Amino acid sequence: MRTKVSAHKMFLAGNWIGKEETIAVHDPQDHSIISTVPKASAEDMLLAVEEAKAGAEIASSMPVHERMAILNRAAQYIEDRQEQYAITIAREGSKTIREARKEVKRCIETLRISAEEARRIHGETIPFDQMKGSEERVGYYYRFPIGIVGAITPFNDPLNLVAHKVGPALASGNAIIVKPATATPLSALLLAEAFEEAGLPKKVLSVITGNGSEIGDSLVTHRDVRMISFTGGLEAGKKIARKAGLKKISMELGSNSPVIVLKDADLQEAAESIVSGAFCAAGQNCIGVQRVYIEQETFEAFSSLLIQQVNQCKTGNKMAESTDVGPMINEKEAMRVESWVNEAVSKGAGLLAGGKRNGAFYSPTVLTDVPDDCTIAKKEIFGPVVLLYPIDHLGEAIERSNDVNYGLQAGIFTKDLNKAFAAIRHLNVGGIMVNDSSDYRIDGMPFGGVKGSGLGREGVRFAIQEMTEPKVVCFKLNQSWQPNSI
Repeated sequence: MRTKVSAHKMFLAGNWIGKEETIAVHDPQDHSIISTVPKASAEDMLLAVEEAKAGAEIASSMPVHERMAILNRAAQYIEDRQEQYAITIAREGSKTIREARKEVKRCIETLRISAEEARRIHGETIPFDQMKGSEERVGYYYRFPIGIVGAITPFNDPLNLVAHKVGPALASGNAIIVKPATATPLSALLLAEAFEEAGLPKKVLSVITGNGSEIGDSLVTHRDVRMISFTGGLEAGKKIARKAGLKKISMELGSNSPVIVLKDADLQEAAESIVSGAFCAAGQNCIGVQRVYIEQETFEAFSSLLIQQVNQCKTGNKMAESTDVGPMINEKEAMRVESWVNEAVSKGAGLLAGGKRNGAFYSPTVLTDVPDDCTIAKKEIFGPVVLLYPIDHLGEAIERSNDVNYGLQAGIFTKDLNKAFAAIRHLNVGGIMVNDSSDYRIDGMPFGGVKGSGLGREGVRFAIQEMTEPKVVCFKLNQSWQPNSI
């Protein structure tokens, strides 16, 4: 019996638009087609930008209370349909149904934080009389929206990462055009549906589906798009930066996150946390654990605990409540991870667990003794593989953690406050989790990295700062009057 395939339309400036040419959306678990979406052209994207120019005027004129109300209504719409949203996330992507439900809850939280932060876009008074000759001047600055934001989002968090761009953009009075990942566009379209039902005026939001190679440049290079917010890979980020021209750029470009386990750590807690951080979403997580540096005295004991935890992970049907690890986004990506692991093993790495592929599924894998010249030791794996390294002391762990072109988040497990603060000071990353894995984030914190991990910060309040500009206002007063003359 064949499953009926539904066709979706894209959301162009507040209108649902179909196209003759479509793109199939596959369930990576069995490669079945679950839907189709329009294959937009460069002309469609240019039209979205033209409409967004009017949308930016509408958005900037909306009073704050209206922005807040729309964001809260959209959050409520999603909350009332949580299971529908979770099933969509799980079907089109790699997440298990349990992981998908968590993402829906985070999306709701992101939109509600955006509503709250809309009321906190403040300016400050400026003491102009700090400069001699400016005694008759008073003034302030306030923040104004930049206009049109172009957002390009990845497949691994197809709802909440879109919300992290749309929520702050709308809270700060901007129009926004979203180009979702080609593999996972349905969740972004469901988010657009929530905003339509919440009463967002037309032209303020577009979600344009299509191939990035065909429509991406029209968004990135357009002079009226004043900011590009991109989440994705380092090489794609470099290309966007070269093409974007004179506009704001905010980029989160992934990592190969380190976690340090010192000999005084709670090893059981560390093992459980690292397994979760390394293998959730089948390892396709920008802050997922990739490298673990363990003090030599506890290396064997910790490795044993970690392998016990890994062997308890259940890989399989992502819609089953008991499944821990689902498929990767497609078989090609699973084959890439397989080739990187095989290269490392061929060069002398030890395979402690996993290392097996079945279609798009790749089993949770643990490697040791990985030579530094292996691809998997230098690049972001973005798959369910973790590398273990013994170290002699904290200084070595910090040095090796920093010896890559990434710096998004890191973790350290220790009971020694001085050592924790040494790591905090010297690890060259955007965030440090103490007694937790690198894979921890709340939607209200600043999120981003250094070096090849990106530019700028997300997290609602901090994204709003990126999506607004300060405008200075100065009054020159006539001080010739006397108090008794008024």
